[in-house]
Amino acid sequence: MYVADQTWPELGDYVAEESLAVVPLGSTEQHGPHLPLSTDHAIAEGLAREATDRTGYLCTPTVNVGVSVHHKQFHGTMWADPPEFRDYVESFSRNLAYHGIDRIVYVNAHGGNQTHLREVGRRLREDEVAYAVEWMWDESIPELVDDLFETNGPHGGPKETSMMLHLDPENVKTEKLEDARDGGLVDWADSGEAYVHGARDFYDSIDNTDNGVLGDQTDATPEKGERLFEAASDQLVKLLEWLDDRRFEDLLAKPHVDPQPGSRR
Repeated sequence: MYVADQTWPELGDYVAEESLAVVPLGSTEQHGPHLPLSTDHAIAEGLAREATDRTGYLCTPTVNVGVSVHHKQFHGTMWADPPEFRDYVESFSRNLAYHGIDRIVYVNAHGGNQTHLREVGRRLREDEVAYAVEWMWDESIPELVDDLFETNGPHGGPKETSMMLHLDPENVKTEKLEDARDGGLVDWADSGEAYVHGARDFYDSIDNTDNGVLGDQTDATPEKGERLFEAASDQLVKLLEWLDDRRFEDLLAKPHVDPQPGSRR
């Protein structure tokens, strides 16, 4: 159920029965010479819509701009600074809670958002407003990703390319797959002095890859993308059903161990 397509009485009927919402989040950032800037938010929205269509849970509009400052040197990349991103996500999550939503799944397709979404979830849980959890599609199916690709690449690689060949093939420049591979960094192990004496020696994507992407993009196919999409969708559906079955009280932070602070005063 897509929230923006409903009337307010229909949404009133939903929250009278259900208290779960799905929020897709991605980015608008460079994904090399072969993929559109929409890659992350297109994947997040595709998975969120599929899972909510299958289950009947509520899906919100997609957050298209994320924490992407580390891609700033490449044309078109947009970003929100981390504090503003966290505050924005927390604000609309509290808005959902006001309407009766007490559990939220952030369907995330951008690594730069992860830490910040988890921090928002922690805040909401501490305040007993809602239980919000961040879900990253490729982390739900790591074995399949490893089986399908020899060098899957953490950004703009064959896994994301395959997903976009399945979801939005018209915007994938297949004639640029070799350029993406040859102009980027195929294997993260070849990144040179990314870490120096235990210190991370880079901040931006361009520090490691001239064209902004990693992995062997020529290993991508629409068939692999379909397998990834179906497997990740299945995992998301299972997560939603698991979360819906939990009592809200059981999802909140555990109390301080005994003796309670100040109990002997």
